[in-house]
Amino acid sequence: MTEHGVGEVRELHRRALSATGEVVAGVRPADLGRPTPCARWSLEDLLVHLVNENRGYAAGALGAPAIVSIWYSADLEPGPYSAYQESADRVRRAFATPGVHEGSIEVREFDHLPAPVAIGMHFVDVLVHGWDVAVSIGEPYRPDPRSAATALAIASGWPPDHRRRAEFGPAVAVPDTASDFARLLGLLGRDPAWRPPRS
Repeated sequence: MTEHGVGEVRELHRRALSATGEVVAGVRPADLGRPTPCARWSLEDLLVHLVNENRGYAAGALGAPAIVSIWYSADLEPGPYSAYQESADRVRRAFATPGVHEGSIEVREFDHLPAPVAIGMHFVDVLVHGWDVAVSIGEPYRPDPRSAATALAIASGWPPDHRRRAEFGPAVAVPDTASDFARLLGLLGRDPAWRPPRS
């Protein structure tokens, strides 16, 4: 991570965790079956993914191997917001551990990645999935310009195979004049104009 220092990205990562948490706080039990911009996932699936990723990255940052019981075992008990917040606090603390940015983090099928790369990946994941949750339930979500620009720069450096393995869809064309965040959404397989179907 050269253009964007790891300290800056960790701060933007903390902001993204908080912003996404604010959106998750608005999820009601009746919302869990709603569709999301992630074609294969309901809102419940997406929230479970977020909790799994938070817990997995936290464990990896503290030296745990990428095993199924860590990365794929979450549920939403005792409720979506509580589960999300517990996992967000866990990864926030793990990434703040002294010296963590100097090592590597084992991330699912990506194997061991330099910690700054892994932190950048999780930052992008949380930022974009925050929008996925927000648009699914009809809530606003406007990342600050620095977060959007930094996430776009990070994700633009990923090869297409990396984006696919990270469970992002094929890129969607957006105008060159679109905002950095809209361009990020398009790069990661989202139509910035997506809205849930009317029931």
